[in-house]
Amino acid sequence: MSLLNIPLGMQLAALIFLGFLFRRILVLRKASQDFNGNNGNLFPTLYTAFQPWAMPGVFFPTTRWTTSFDWQWIRRRQLYTDGVETVNLVPVLSGIPGLWTSNMDIGRQILAGGQRSNFKKTEASGRPFSAWGMNLAASNGPTWQKHRRIIGPAFGVDLYKLVWTQTARLYREMLEVEGWQDSKVVDIPVIQRLTLKLAFLIISSCGFGIPCFWADPPKSADGSMTMQETLKLVTDSHMLPHLIPSWLMPFLPISKVRVYHHAKERIAEFMQQQVMERKAEVASGSEMRADAFTILVKANQAESGKYQLDDQELVGNVFLFMFAGHETTSHTIAGTLSFLAIHEEIQNEVVEQIMSVVGLKRDPEYDDYSKLDKVLAVFYEAGRMFPAGYGLAREAVEDTVLTIPNPVGEEGSKTIPIPKGTEVMLDMIGVQYNPRYFEDPQMYKPSRWYGLPRTQKSSQRSVLAPGIA
Repeated sequence: MSLLNIPLGMQLAALIFLGFLFRRILVLRKASQDFNGNNGNLFPTLYTAFQPWAMPGVFFPTTRWTTSFDWQWIRRRQLYTDGVETVNLVPVLSGIPGLWTSNMDIGRQILAGGQRSNFKKTEASGRPFSAWGMNLAASNGPTWQKHRRIIGPAFGVDLYKLVWTQTARLYREMLEVEGWQDSKVVDIPVIQRLTLKLAFLIISSCGFGIPCFWADPPKSADGSMTMQETLKLVTDSHMLPHLIPSWLMPFLPISKVRVYHHAKERIAEFMQQQVMERKAEVASGSEMRADAFTILVKANQAESGKYQLDDQELVGNVFLFMFAGHETTSHTIAGTLSFLAIHEEIQNEVVEQIMSVVGLKRDPEYDDYSKLDKVLAVFYEAGRMFPAGYGLAREAVEDTVLTIPNPVGEEGSKTIPIPKGTEVMLDMIGVQYNPRYFEDPQMYKPSRWYGLPRTQKSSQRSVLAPGIA
């Protein structure tokens, strides 16, 4: 059959396919040379159909041939074995090859900030956080430093005390509204129903300064959603704007999309009003609210010139607290309570400490925090076994090197070249289950956190949460 007899459309399709195939072969060849051929098979290579955390990989389940957004969790017992702490993941059909590591020494090298850093956040990793404006999690370089300068003062003792008092208040309200005040036993089939609500109300109150109560909020006078309900709707659907362009939403015959679009517009207007109100409070010198939004505005007003954030950046950072803290806080609380329900002996230890420090005649106070190390330990251990964040992605902005520690039991390290454009992912699930940092990592052992010196506990905590920024 002559090529002249093949329809033009089929010829073009074949040409496109061959071009795609040739390009993927080049990508696979380069990935193999970068970390195997040129470096003595330093990292095991894993092949997959699509790059995880990217389209279209996130729409496929994790299987033997595919890696989706949850692949590190599903393969956590098989991914890093026999001393292996770093793997080279190579997507065959779509996506960029990259290194995935469970070693925090490598993690600290790629996470080190500053203008001179050889690594930056990948564009894809910052995109989910930037729908409401540029913020700490989505920024790099000098922009990151500007955001960090403003946000730092927001996380101080005053805000922590506010979180403490609001949590105690909401807990009391929960007991009353749910009818549990006089109950000795309460059956809660799905604990996340309560922890999601608790985390949302705490962050709404302490982050945005919105009055929040455990009882379901009444409708507004015109029958529309309250601001609390509107904020929850936007928070629960925060991935929607990354799938559907905002300009298209009003025209789609999908009620959920149109309701989201209306809620987002209402929230945007509300947040701009809140910025103006807080600026007026700061300028007047009157007593201000202690929520994170107000503290951010105050810190920002004290700056000038290139270090000052615009209104949209302020809003973007406040929403970052909501998106980064809502489900993560909820699931950590749920995991903590679930483990305590299973391990009654640990539950008894925690109760004994609470009774010895607080007793029965008063509520816990913020000053009790440092004395409740066993309470803190069960939260740490639940957060270790069920990490709230899956990982942190960085990209080499120039040819550089990484120092790779030798396997556990072997002294020394190796220095390897990292080509410009290489993506390196710190696998936070792998870190928490790495025996280099935690003895018997598959076991639930809150006692590993008991009585640690402050310096050692701080080091262990950095493994738990190296930060989203």
